[in-house]
Amino acid sequence: MQLPPDAFINRELSWLEFDQRVLDQAMYAKVPLLERLKFLAITASNLDEFFMVRVGSLQIQHEKRPQATDPTGRTPATQLILVHDRVDMIISEQYRCYLEQIEPNLAEEGLERICMDEASLRHREAAERFFEEAIYPVLSPMKVVQGEFPLLTNMGLYLCVTVKQNSMIKSRAEAEAAKTKSEPVEEFRFLLPLGTSTPRFVTLPSDKGYCYALSEDIVATFIQRFFPGGEIVECVPFRITRNSDISVREDGAADLLSGMEEVLSARRTADTVRIEVANTASRPMVDFLQSSLQLTDRDVFRIPGPLDLSSMMHLTNAEGFPALRDPSWPPQRSPLIDPTVPMFQIISEQDVLLCHPYESFEPVVRMLEEAADDPDVLAIKQVLYRTSRGSKIVSALKRAAERGKYVTAVVELKARFDEARNIEWARELEQAGVQVIYGVKWLKTHAKICIVVRREPHGIVRYVHFGTGNYNESTARMYSDISYFTCDEEMGSDASTFFNAITGYSQPQQFNRLEMAPSGLRRRLLMLIDGETQRKRQGQRAHMAIKLNSLVDPEIIAALYRASQAGVTIRLNIRGQCCLRPGVPGLSENIHCVSIVDRLLEHARILYFYHGGDELVFISSADWMPRNLDRRIELLVPVEDVASKQRLISILDTYFRDNQNSWELQPDGSYVRLLPNPDQTKFRSQKVLYESAVSAIQQVQRARQTTFEPHTSGIARQP
Repeated sequence: MQLPPDAFINRELSWLEFDQRVLDQAMYAKVPLLERLKFLAITASNLDEFFMVRVGSLQIQHEKRPQATDPTGRTPATQLILVHDRVDMIISEQYRCYLEQIEPNLAEEGLERICMDEASLRHREAAERFFEEAIYPVLSPMKVVQGEFPLLTNMGLYLCVTVKQNSMIKSRAEAEAAKTKSEPVEEFRFLLPLGTSTPRFVTLPSDKGYCYALSEDIVATFIQRFFPGGEIVECVPFRITRNSDISVREDGAADLLSGMEEVLSARRTADTVRIEVANTASRPMVDFLQSSLQLTDRDVFRIPGPLDLSSMMHLTNAEGFPALRDPSWPPQRSPLIDPTVPMFQIISEQDVLLCHPYESFEPVVRMLEEAADDPDVLAIKQVLYRTSRGSKIVSALKRAAERGKYVTAVVELKARFDEARNIEWARELEQAGVQVIYGVKWLKTHAKICIVVRREPHGIVRYVHFGTGNYNESTARMYSDISYFTCDEEMGSDASTFFNAITGYSQPQQFNRLEMAPSGLRRRLLMLIDGETQRKRQGQRAHMAIKLNSLVDPEIIAALYRASQAGVTIRLNIRGQCCLRPGVPGLSENIHCVSIVDRLLEHARILYFYHGGDELVFISSADWMPRNLDRRIELLVPVEDVASKQRLISILDTYFRDNQNSWELQPDGSYVRLLPNPDQTKFRSQKVLYESAVSAIQQVQRARQTTFEPHTSGIARQP
């Protein structure tokens, strides 16, 4: 089916619509104030990544293939115009939200930003002491010589200073003398990098709560100290964004590790795609920066408040202010996990499905830690895409190798923005004796899988963990993901086949139940969708429910349109980008699409197909995007254990009942928040899932309290 361009939503605009939904949470009065600030910081961080990756990519396309079009029929130049217009709107709303709502309300609650031009004598003196002790000795202005603009750090914060001074002036006395003589005065420009060693938030004395000033404000206030004898004409903060859409040339990289280090180096000098400058900047100042960085008017963003709102995440960790935060949701222990029983015994008795972070990620870590210490464990194989600093998982793998176990780690060095960290701990693993595979040539290894091979009395058993999220203990507390443990023989065999394929230079073999991208996952998805389509055309019941982060792939979208036209009921829960237009008569009237934006990041991929009543349920590492299906190694994992399958279906249904933080995608690409009708009960899916996890473990604890277990004497009784 050949679809017209208007059947799709532009991917870049869909990305920005997700950022808008996050921003709407920052503006939502029902959200606690510091949580609103957190959402605001996330929108700024998202925009940073958007410019580094997507705008950078569009600019490259515009240079190399200016006439190429996306599925909506737009050229890169047209997309850039639309993107910048939409970003202007988002920035305007960001700062209206921050300056008119969040900041004034935080000040009333005792968390106050002190602007130096309005500071009290007490605050000004404290700021000056900090400047003299911690800033002035550290920073050094850089004079900008005509035609020699210094290399600036991506996302670094700078001050651009215009100074008037006579070239012969050496002191203030000479300056006064020069004025009386009417000697010619020149203007010079300097750049002052604030650097990472200078704290952005400077604590000031406060009788209650927390007062702070921004470092750029303090430096600007005392900037004269750097230029004795000069007249400060202008001092303006700015920062740049560089293109980070740079990848290693794998056809010429004999050593991928070295190749990735070259990529990291190249990003430091990549083209600038955006400059943000305070809106107080004069036209000559903006012209100077713009021409020096070789940017167009469209690439310049005047900011009506503090630059880099993503740094405001720091304030959300301020001590105290419990009323301004969400109530704590500590991860719960799954009723299926007994902390006194080894993980291998638990998994051998039943498959285990966990819903993070409502249920703790600790069993995943514990399985690897027990495997490292268990003398019966022979081998551990694991894919590592992103992991946390000081990871217990990495430590367990190192310990296992040091104890003589066969440990293989597939480390994906091409995980964007985590390359440096991955290189660091990949080397640590190698030094510990782990066999490290640096991904697969031409592809990113994005699958979430770990296999532990254990010798048991009845033979070799493979214990497998499949996930929808990374092996990252930090994000496992913030991302909503699924873990699935099994020692099913066929699943274990498939897991071994998977690792043999990606570590042994072999062609992927036939799987029993798993499916893998790029070899067969796309084909399997199309078969599943088309299967529902054919059943509906035959008069059978047919429907599907899909939860993903992104839906972009044109071929998959076309298959969903065909299913809708056949009458298949399709429910989509797509957190971020969705290029499908739902609810279009004759095309997609049977497709309903929502997006959940709440305190936890929705990250799980769950797929449900009615399949003629023989319900099929899967978890997956893959979103439905060309990169995932064609250029990444991904897994589609069937969940056939009855209890686990039913729980996943229940989780999906819970999300589709949300009427508090759920947004419905409209045919035109906009989103509308779903609110309950007057006769409906308020339903917040994430809260319900957390309360269900709490209730489940409480029921187990209550059951134990009503079980009477007598103490024995400890003396062996004779028969």
